[in-house]
Amino acid sequence: MLRLHVELPTPTGTPTPYQVPATNPTPLPTVGARPEIWAAGLRNPWRFAFDRLTGDLYIADVGQNAWEEVDFQSAASPGGENYGWRIMEGAHCTNLDPCNQAGLTLPVVEYSHSLGCSITGGHVYRGAAFPCSYGTYFYSDYCSGRIWGLRRNGMTWEATQLYDAPFNITTFGEDEAGTLWVSDHGGGVIYPINDACTAPTPTPTPAG
Repeated sequence: MLRLHVELPTPTGTPTPYQVPATNPTPLPTVGARPEIWAAGLRNPWRFAFDRLTGDLYIADVGQNAWEEVDFQSAASPGGENYGWRIMEGAHCTNLDPCNQAGLTLPVVEYSHSLGCSITGGHVYRGAAFPCSYGTYFYSDYCSGRIWGLRRNGMTWEATQLYDAPFNITTFGEDEAGTLWVSDHGGGVIYPINDACTAPTPTPTPAG
């Protein structure tokens, strides 16, 4: 994963080459690595997103043939994490010997290919319409259509399957109001994500 500074103003408006942010991780995680690298050990991230409230980063990383994973990076991180690939697939050793996990950052949640085949990352819900979903990270699987919600409970992460969509989800979207949307790849349709928990109706306070 690269981190670049590409919005470089110039007096004439002439395009300029990107710059490497001075706050990119040093020392670099691998000797000889390019300074553009922010994080390593990712196989094929299919959608990553920042929590619009906290700035935390969620990365949905597609596995090879057995495990799909979600990686998490706190907004306070200075970067330089190694999320494990090619040593690990999810939280499991691959066929490399020895399986040295020193210095690796393992996923906060994973699922096997008995539940799907290719993870699609989403967003953290920060809208006002569905308070029960507030703070939940939504993600899905392209092959099975399953949609999960991920929340942090103290020092542990809890994932719950919320819906089994009858179509393939390629991406999530987030609008200005915080509403989340999913795409139906085959049907060419986008759908909003709703839940049955709505904000309570205010009750009048009796006058004193």
